[in-house]
Amino acid sequence: SLGESTFMVEMNEAASILNNLSERSLILFDELGRGTSTYDGISIAWAIVEHINASPLRPKTLFATHYHELNEMEALYPGVVNYSVAVKEIDGKVVFLRKLQRGGSEHSFGIHVARLAGMPRSIVERAATVLRQLEEANRRQGAIDTADSSAGARQAATAAITPSAKSSAVAAGSGKHPRQEAATDGMQLSFFQLDDPVLEQIRDELLGLDINNLSPLQALNKLSTLREILQGR
Repeated sequence: SLGESTFMVEMNEAASILNNLSERSLILFDELGRGTSTYDGISIAWAIVEHINASPLRPKTLFATHYHELNEMEALYPGVVNYSVAVKEIDGKVVFLRKLQRGGSEHSFGIHVARLAGMPRSIVERAATVLRQLEEANRRQGAIDTADSSAGARQAATAAITPSAKSSAVAAGSGKHPRQEAATDGMQLSFFQLDDPVLEQIRDELLGLDINNLSPLQALNKLSTLREILQGR
């Protein structure tokens, strides 16, 4: 190891890619710009997209990012097209549909992902509260990005975060950390909970199977039937 930061390694790799473009290049960038301030990351990502788009070599590029500001580039550059992965929100929970759709996304669902990963419930709920307070402070201040705005805007935003009662009690020595409870009820909703008659039909077919008395041939036939149901949607 040369003692380089993750960001430095990422920049070295990006520089190598950009300095060796060809007409046959296929470029895959995943979350380029992490590891530095938000504005730095957005600026670097934006400039790289501009550079690739302007290149006479026209290399095919897939640029995955959570910088929603980059969505605006589609309207500015003919070679840029936005796509996002479809999700569906049901009762405050998120179902990741694993379907690529046209258009950019305005949400990252980071807290939902933390819940899916089994993060303790108290942390997930607290994060949601802090997010709401930061977003409200951001709207009041008119700042573009509370995470990396001016010092005054950042102080105003963080000042809007009210300490949780639990944190205040522990800090004062009058409380104890409770045993953490993982937010398991936030696991991704089953596709069978979607309001879809085809999926409901498949669910009924599966629940009606007598698996213990099903021969391999019968299982294959049933699988073929279910596939035909899906193909006929």
